[in-house]
Amino acid sequence: MLLLAAIEDYLIGDPWEWPHPVQVMGWLIKNYTNLALKFCQPGWQRRLAGVFLGLGLIVGSGLAGWLVIESSQIIHPFLGSVMEIVLLASCFAGKSLGDAVQDVLQPFLARDLETARSRLSKYVGRDTDNLAESEILRALLETVAENAVDGVTSPLFYAILGSLISDLGVVPLALAYKAASTLDSMVGYRREPYTDLGWFSAQLEDRLTWIPCRLTVLTLSLFSGRPRQVLAICRRDGIKDPSPNSGWSEAAYAAILRVQLGGKNTYRGIIQEKPLVGDGESTISEEKINRALTLTRYCFVLWLAIALVILA
Repeated sequence: MLLLAAIEDYLIGDPWEWPHPVQVMGWLIKNYTNLALKFCQPGWQRRLAGVFLGLGLIVGSGLAGWLVIESSQIIHPFLGSVMEIVLLASCFAGKSLGDAVQDVLQPFLARDLETARSRLSKYVGRDTDNLAESEILRALLETVAENAVDGVTSPLFYAILGSLISDLGVVPLALAYKAASTLDSMVGYRREPYTDLGWFSAQLEDRLTWIPCRLTVLTLSLFSGRPRQVLAICRRDGIKDPSPNSGWSEAAYAAILRVQLGGKNTYRGIIQEKPLVGDGESTISEEKINRALTLTRYCFVLWLAIALVILA
């Protein structure tokens, strides 16, 4: 199931017109959030609502995946296997990440910066209307660095963990992590109105991502051919970011590619300074972004191969 799901993600990915579990999660989060913000007062009421949201969606997503597969198995074992592959592949974002990068790079390389900025806005939270060429490239590389962990290696980690717990299977834990990641991206902000409502989801996602993030950084450092230097930069710069994970993943890619990430970003007109990571020995280019994608694929394939050997 792991291998077939990985192949499906590599060949098909997540076409925009196809229904996706994250769309359902997003709809549930949005509607619950609107109700919570309307009826719950800031403080303990919204914090309690945030706990219910986090636990309910994470546990519910894993349970829903298990029920879908079990129900399909009752209809026919082949249908159950197909559903397991499809649901697991939906948790992996390897091809989607590469497609998103190319979607922006295509007009960028054609010198159509207006279109590149517009497309970039679909994938990043920062304001993109006035980004310079170098800032477009930095935004793309930071997107790869962050989503490599959240969207590629962490779901695989929990799928492998689920496969080792035979009673659960590969899908429930992967879907549960996907729910945690979606929650963090939608409500896990340190600003109103999400400060109280999203605190639990943000804290839980940080802890769920901690181990796969460190394993990803370690794997990438081995691929670099100079692991000591890369890990030294990660230890130096990874702790600068308020997030216990994104700083480490960005530092790893910055160290391997010999570039610098972080700096000034604007969110809804508000300027925020992200910590600088990496030494910036060279500038960010299309080649380095594509190399970052390649490193992410190598990490995914290595983990998959190790899992297949363990489970054989």
